[in-house]
Amino acid sequence: MAITDEQIQSLFDQALEVAKNAYIPYSHFPVGAALLLEDGKVITGANVENRSFGLTNCAERSAMFAAASQGYRTFKAVAIATPKSDYPVGPCGACRQVLSEFAPAETPVIFGPSWENSVKTTLGMLYPYDSLHELASEQ
Repeated sequence: MAITDEQIQSLFDQALEVAKNAYIPYSHFPVGAALLLEDGKVITGANVENRSFGLTNCAERSAMFAAASQGYRTFKAVAIATPKSDYPVGPCGACRQVLSEFAPAETPVIFGPSWENSVKTTLGMLYPYDSLHELASEQ
């Protein structure tokens, strides 16, 4: 089932909304993420900082870990909102790795500070040499 532009925009709007819940006392840089699951449910996450920066969790991983904790293992699309940025900020490498664990390369991804200033791409374009899927296709 294809994902419509309306579904993607709704997903992005939910990511913008959850960015308001970010715990960001150090960077002051809110990020929200929304995952569209196979059954149509949406799970969101926000970044959560810690004074030990290595223990900070990105919004994308917060959403993905929440989804996995609820038993979800696949999703259809992801939206990432960075409402205070001047340009579209893509997911970090760790988030790209985690997202690729649960979605194929053709999964739609949208990211940016606003709908009008966003990048619409796929997980495969963000993470082109995904060894997990490469290894799976060789078996």
